[in-house]
Amino acid sequence: MKSVLITGANRSIGLETAKQLSKKGLFVYLGSRDLEKGNEIVKELKEKGFDNIKAIEIDTTKYDSILSAKNTIEKEQGKLDILINNAGIHGPFPQTAIDTPINEIKNVFDTNFFGGISVTQAFLDLLKKSESPRITIVTSGLASLTLHSDPSWIFYDVKPVAYVASKAALNAFTAVLAYELKDTAIKVNAIDPGFTKTDFNHHIGTGSIESAASFIIKHTLTDDNGPTGKYFSNDIQDSTGISPW
Repeated sequence: MKSVLITGANRSIGLETAKQLSKKGLFVYLGSRDLEKGNEIVKELKEKGFDNIKAIEIDTTKYDSILSAKNTIEKEQGKLDILINNAGIHGPFPQTAIDTPINEIKNVFDTNFFGGISVTQAFLDLLKKSESPRITIVTSGLASLTLHSDPSWIFYDVKPVAYVASKAALNAFTAVLAYELKDTAIKVNAIDPGFTKTDFNHHIGTGSIESAASFIIKHTLTDDNGPTGKYFSNDIQDSTGISPW
């Protein structure tokens, strides 16, 4: 049975992704900063027939927490097949480049950017023990600098600086990481679940969490000939789903 770790999986898209992957027969580590809350969710899921899910405490801004989660998975599985870096925050609003306090921007970067890097680096050796390892970086359509330069884009006027910059930086990390791992079995892709109706955006999104999770899974559970170093978006309406960087 393949194993997957999903950070920030105690609600919304992360939780739905965990549920769908569990139904597909994977063993899911449901990452949560609050282990008690994670255990409560897993208890509810098991009552609904989800047997192959376990809550694991992981705060992506604290290296000791990341290392503890890694040690637990290594002890129980010996390897990790899939890492889905899903944890993220949007930070306080409004966010303007002119006057957003630097400490607020740093706080968003700590979770969205540095946290994702810390988790990825910590789990790389376990991923390398898998036959078909995958790293999914959950990003945003707002990370596309190309689209932000296009006045005709539907979200052109949506520019929260801390969130946009942190996700764009995460995209850059994804591209570099995929390049460095191109001669290995590890596939690395940035995946935008699309403008989804969640607590994250106060339910003003248009897509469902079911569709968002399915899209993430579609571009994560790829075969050995699958792509790497790509940026997929559920809001791109063509057959590829590839977004411009």
